[in-house]
Amino acid sequence: MGCWGLGAIGFSDIVGSGWLFGAMYAARIAGPLSLLCWLAVGALAGLVAMVMVELGASRPEAGGTVRWPLYANGPLVASVISWAVLLSVGAHAAEVTAILGYLSHWLPWLYDGARLSWAGVALAIAITVSLGALNWFGVRLFARVNLLVSIVKLAVPTLTVILLLASGFHPHRLTEHGGFAPYGWSAGLSALSMGGIIYSVNGFQAPVEFSGEARDPRRDVPRAVLTAIALAVLLYVGLQLAYLFAVPEQALVHGWRGVRFDSPFGQLALLLNLHWLAFLLYADAVVSPGGGAFVGVAAHARRTYALAKNRMLPHWFMRVHAGSGIPRRGLALNVAMTLLFLLPFGGWQDVVSTVGDLFLLGYATSAVAAYTLRAVDRGRLSGWVPGVRWIAPVSFVVATLFVYWSSWHRLRVTLPLALLGAPLFWLVRRHEPTAVLLREVRKGCWLLAWLIGLLALSALGDFGGAGALPQPYDSLLVAGFSLGMFCWGVGSGRRHLAETDALSRPETPSAP
Repeated sequence: MGCWGLGAIGFSDIVGSGWLFGAMYAARIAGPLSLLCWLAVGALAGLVAMVMVELGASRPEAGGTVRWPLYANGPLVASVISWAVLLSVGAHAAEVTAILGYLSHWLPWLYDGARLSWAGVALAIAITVSLGALNWFGVRLFARVNLLVSIVKLAVPTLTVILLLASGFHPHRLTEHGGFAPYGWSAGLSALSMGGIIYSVNGFQAPVEFSGEARDPRRDVPRAVLTAIALAVLLYVGLQLAYLFAVPEQALVHGWRGVRFDSPFGQLALLLNLHWLAFLLYADAVVSPGGGAFVGVAAHARRTYALAKNRMLPHWFMRVHAGSGIPRRGLALNVAMTLLFLLPFGGWQDVVSTVGDLFLLGYATSAVAAYTLRAVDRGRLSGWVPGVRWIAPVSFVVATLFVYWSSWHRLRVTLPLALLGAPLFWLVRRHEPTAVLLREVRKGCWLLAWLIGLLALSALGDFGGAGALPQPYDSLLVAGFSLGMFCWGVGSGRRHLAETDALSRPETPSAP
């Protein structure tokens, strides 16, 4: 695949159900301040992306996000991150649920109250299996279908922005109803995760996952990632502006937190008598989440392949179908797991804030891997992305802060789930010598300390916790803590690489 094919994959993975709901939830939490939130998360996503581009361009490999931590920090770190990545496949169930939510506008029998009816479950299974089937027959078919879907996904939201601004423009909306930051500036931090902003921009790593299938990864992967982020953030800022200006005055009687729509842009189009746009929006509300899930299923198939390489899954899943170039067994596993997530999933906002944190854990460990590998293999990495020496620690700190700002309500579930990867590491490798296992635990214990420490800080902090650590001192403490964990992780990684090199180096015969 070339730059345009890879860029379309990144854009399609970013623009899923987020554009349909993100503007409303972000405005309910932060008001007009949500505009700055989109710009901030775009800039910070660019930093994190540079780390992944550095690794993907120089070490192109399918499922690289779960392979690089293994190279840099050993099997314990890789096992925990692999487990988190495996759990994050639940995001596809969220996209399928979003499809059904909009289809219910025409087919109300899909839902029985707040839950899917049996007919809805059957249709959800059919959609999920269809997404897997489209990925089943090869990389070229996948790229062609995704490029077409990406064009539709770009055209309809862009048309929505133009028409809503033209039909429902209120010039003083940014300063009315409590001002630009009606709920305080800290509300913008909460909106990053709880409003679905992080989740909505997530997906830029998809071209990196396909770097092993790129014609020229050094040239095409960086361009594809940055182009996808720039286009998506520009689109989201436009959608946020359109939403803020188009909401009718009568809906703002109780402020931005009182605005509630089941399908925000579709209902706004109806209120503005744009009935044909509303029809188009409801139709695209099926295409956009479907396109996001379509790319996500494909990317996760590569990650499942990498999980088998990491020995988190049986080697049976490593087999790649010769005719299509697709790891079909991994693809089938992801489809099956998505089906298992369909029934117990809650609302869109709950799902995206939880799954987004799991992705952030992978971003953070990739930053440690980039810095570690650069230090010991400078000739291979140096020059790919300028400034990795400061981009990597900054991206690690940023990812940690994003996780912390998700609130204690989310992290008390997400972080313990991620920590289950540690006992799974022990279970998978229990037949190895105890000395070897203890050595690996020693090299990877920084990750466990990072997750446990972050959980404790969240419990004490001011983002849903006990409030013992008030703002902004809690965020400053988390930033300092994460920087210390980064240094510890890099140091452990260097020792791991030194030991690995020593074990693989043949012994030099002693002199007579």
